[in-house]
Amino acid sequence: MNRMLAIVEREMRKFFRSPTLMMASMIFPLVQLIVLGNAFGGKIRDAKLGVVDQDGGTQALRIREAFDSVRANIGTFDTVYYDSDKKAMEDVRNGTIQGALIIPPQFSRRVYEEEHPRVALIVDNSDNFMSSTLEQELTSLTDALNQPTVSPRMLQQIALETVELYPYIEYMKYLLPGSITLAMFVSVMIGGGMLYIDDKARGVHEGYLVTPITKTELVFGLNLAGAIKAVLTGVVITLIGSLLAGVGTIFQLGTAFGLVLMILLTSLAFNTMMFLLMVRVEDPLVPRAIFGILNTLLFFPSGSIYPVQAFPPWLRFIAKGDPFTYAVHGFKALLLKESGLVAIVPDMLYLGIFAVVTLSVAVPLFKRTL
Repeated sequence: MNRMLAIVEREMRKFFRSPTLMMASMIFPLVQLIVLGNAFGGKIRDAKLGVVDQDGGTQALRIREAFDSVRANIGTFDTVYYDSDKKAMEDVRNGTIQGALIIPPQFSRRVYEEEHPRVALIVDNSDNFMSSTLEQELTSLTDALNQPTVSPRMLQQIALETVELYPYIEYMKYLLPGSITLAMFVSVMIGGGMLYIDDKARGVHEGYLVTPITKTELVFGLNLAGAIKAVLTGVVITLIGSLLAGVGTIFQLGTAFGLVLMILLTSLAFNTMMFLLMVRVEDPLVPRAIFGILNTLLFFPSGSIYPVQAFPPWLRFIAKGDPFTYAVHGFKALLLKESGLVAIVPDMLYLGIFAVVTLSVAVPLFKRTL
């Protein structure tokens, strides 16, 4: 144990003497959290919606009043009135406005005579998020306009009422578990993978092995040092990220204890995985070259940005074996759902088993280079 701790002490001294390394492993996930958290997932506001009223009747006036109500209240879109449907369509195509509603001639008459009155919504479906938002908003407006003035005594339609378990969760909060996980992975990549290969190229590990330190003690010491670096990064990013995102659950005793367990197991799983990937690598450029590939292959399929249920089968298969998936799920359950330790037991078991298996494979693969 003393020999292992000597390796840990040397690795930690080197890590703390390089503040640039420490900052690099923390700044990128924080920048991603702040920028992506505010750039994505927000509610659409102030979109430009063109209206072409070719009817001019009382029912068309109701639609225009409904649009004015939306603009005055939730502000999803501002209405821009056109005289020509061709001009409105051209502006949608050019991006001047985000959509156009066409109220055809004789619309009011069709409403009164119940002859299937219709309006047309023209959207730029190259932007699916914008087009789906406008479609959803106008669907709700038309549903409201279709309601009878006097409600019938007997129930004729089934109504759906949505009950939300939690208050509205901004995208920045939704992204926080993934940012914590990514920060720990970056720390492992820099403080574990890259420094490990650099030390191997300098012959530092061979210097260890001429001492009484055994190969197993060296492997365990290096992994323990890398895990400690990732734990420190995880704690710092959890605190700072939670304060930035407005997540107050970290101050609850049960949640804090669960977060410590998740950070510890995630650090071990990531570090042993990285050690296994780098154990036979000799070229110092390899970890730098594969950093982007590993980030894409592990981070994005984890459900940190988009739900796993939307993935194709082959990508779901990758997500099932990805330790990122279980780390993100565990952090999300603790930070956003306040689910307690019961909800993260499967995640902790997987991360723990993953760390043991990868370390058990890495030890016999470690070999001398001289």
